[in-house]
Amino acid sequence: MSRIYVGPTAVYSLGQVGELSLLTSFDGDVVVPKPVREASAVEPTVTNLDELLDGDDVRAVTEADADIERAQRLLGEKDVGTAAAVIAGVLARRDSDDRSAVAVVSEDRTVRQMCRGLGAQVTSSFGVVVRATLEDKYLSPRQAKRIVRRIDQHGMHLTGELRERAVGEIGD
Repeated sequence: MSRIYVGPTAVYSLGQVGELSLLTSFDGDVVVPKPVREASAVEPTVTNLDELLDGDDVRAVTEADADIERAQRLLGEKDVGTAAAVIAGVLARRDSDDRSAVAVVSEDRTVRQMCRGLGAQVTSSFGVVVRATLEDKYLSPRQAKRIVRRIDQHGMHLTGELRERAVGEIGD
């Protein structure tokens, strides 16, 4: 079964607009590394994340110390940050007996590039909205476009070109 690691930027952007449940549109085990959960300290993201984790569809995980240390070395970081926690998950999955797909949801450029280089599929919170629209018959393109605009207004500012691309991928 595939595993999808969610980074802090995606937790923040989807949590601020009350749309973290869109993460459940993925086929696979959706996880939020514990350092990401701990770093999510802004309301309403905290409340929305707690509600999501109280359900059975998404869980918080801690990766092995050895994987965290490897991720820190790759990043050149000394503390266990959220980036190291996400990358450690990709490393752990890559080295496991179950080499099924691994994906990362993040807007962080460094995390995205490193995870892509490690063989993970990478998407953003906007990609989550697009996927949910395509996979879920209950989320209409009109609703998805509103969600993209709300995310854009709550801090994950897109250039006009990127916003139109995200909205365009949703279709009509």
